[in-house]
Amino acid sequence: MRAAILWSHRCPGAAELLADPARGRIWDLVCAVSSEEEPAEGDVARFRAADIRVVCLPIRPFYRLHGRALSDLSLRRNYAEQVAARLAPFHPDLLLLSSYIYVATPALLGATGDCVVNIHGSDLTRKGSDGRPKYLGLRAVADAIFAGEPETRATAHWVTEEVDMGPPILRSRAFPVSPLVPAALARDDRKAVKAYAYAHQEWMLSEAWGPLWKQVIRRVAAGHAVPERARWPARRTDARSDLDARLWPIAAAEPSA
Repeated sequence: MRAAILWSHRCPGAAELLADPARGRIWDLVCAVSSEEEPAEGDVARFRAADIRVVCLPIRPFYRLHGRALSDLSLRRNYAEQVAARLAPFHPDLLLLSSYIYVATPALLGATGDCVVNIHGSDLTRKGSDGRPKYLGLRAVADAIFAGEPETRATAHWVTEEVDMGPPILRSRAFPVSPLVPAALARDDRKAVKAYAYAHQEWMLSEAWGPLWKQVIRRVAAGHAVPERARWPARRTDARSDLDARLWPIAAAEPSA
């Protein structure tokens, strides 16, 4: 299975993906695309050292060229079409969104036949009274912490047109929230909680993204939890035997025997 990765400023989990013994055996990373003018040098160097083609398609200059605000989603389709065009020569079967901070439009989802996976910084299986996941969007970790949640988890999920609403595949282990937070909330010290939330999110990015990516891509390559619209033939492997103990699989996404 051929995978491509799309990221913005930095690409959490890239080191573990590249070090996965299954890479080159049951799956391969064929290119890495950044949406920024100056992506993290460490990630760029890491991909190039692994002989992975790195492509930069800066989204902000694209919008400036057209005289439009970055929030204008009507132009996002045109940008996504450019990304899809750059991905096409590599023939990816699966697209991974690793800290890609922009809305994915149908043109982007179509680049791999709608086989796109994202990692979101909250437990998408936890629903609010409206039946939707409780914490959506880029502020999910901070929102959960400010809401007094005792722990957070990240979720790998299939990407759909509705942001952060695609079917979950796996979620990470729990990341306990420090007891310092309830005390800060009690005294309304929002500045301290905001600083903690940033550090907590960095902890999650460092320790959750890599294991999630590695296990998700192995499951997809083996044909587990793959949507019916997937366009490549499923290849069963022994990937189930070495599932990372740090992960808490979602029951509905457990691979079949």
